[in-house]
Amino acid sequence: MAHEHPGHRAPDDHPHPHGHHHGPGHHDHGDMDWAGMAPLLEAQAELFAPLYGQAMAWLAGQVPAPGLVVDVGSGPGVVACQFANAFPGARVVAVDGAAPLLERARDRAARLGVAGRLDTLAGDLPEVLGELGRPADLMWAGQSVHHLGDQRAALASLAGHLAPGGTLAVLEGGLPARFLPRDIGIGRPGLEARLRAAEEDTFAGMRAGLAGSVAEAEDWPAMLTAAGLRHTGTRSFLLDLPAPLDEGARAYAVASLSRLRDGLADVLDAGDRETLDRLLDPEDEASLHRRPDVCVLLAHTVYAAARPVG
Repeated sequence: MAHEHPGHRAPDDHPHPHGHHHGPGHHDHGDMDWAGMAPLLEAQAELFAPLYGQAMAWLAGQVPAPGLVVDVGSGPGVVACQFANAFPGARVVAVDGAAPLLERARDRAARLGVAGRLDTLAGDLPEVLGELGRPADLMWAGQSVHHLGDQRAALASLAGHLAPGGTLAVLEGGLPARFLPRDIGIGRPGLEARLRAAEEDTFAGMRAGLAGSVAEAEDWPAMLTAAGLRHTGTRSFLLDLPAPLDEGARAYAVASLSRLRDGLADVLDAGDRETLDRLLDPEDEASLHRRPDVCVLLAHTVYAAARPVG
């Protein structure tokens, strides 16, 4: 799924208070109100459904009929349920460290008629994967690996739970979301570029503060190869929602910039804080709530690698 840290890119199935963000249980999420955050996480993941659908269609070309699909860091199960629909012959296991989110996953599976094929597993990653009971044919790690201190060791652990010929798909990186033109008519032009630069620093600090953190060049194909897998492909998938946005997409833009405003308040200059406050004020004509030029444009990159047979 995707959880969030203050200030990191815009997320997916989780709001790392960065919108990116991942599965609870990877670092200290003990004070997170996951039940309260679940509706936002679900709305974000639903907005990203077209992007995930493209990724699943691509993966189906590599793993056409998986028996077991595991969503590592599943959050409230939006993507896990989408996997159940994309692979109707598969059993899907949603794995996360936040039990309240997995309860939402079970409820969603029941509503969508896939409860008979979706299981949940609660616990810290990656250790809890030892409880799967059988190896996975397809394992999806959507913005969850970057929440683990030793990413190389984490990939090796995930790889160890693949069946021979099974595929690990890691969603990390890509291009952060853009919501506005460079010059929005208020404040200094280039606001979003400055926000993204600041959140990169915040993300680096988050990584450095994780338990057992190991600095690692983010060459995902090389790390997957070091984990004993064979890199089978890399593709980026676009979410392109041009202006004017519908209510759900506009709410996502508002929520994302609100998290950035909260997470980066201490590092932004007064002018940019003032501009963000205006953008988030529903009464301001220049706000995200009212302006006609708000869009959602981003890309997520997926790296796929297979466990050798024999």
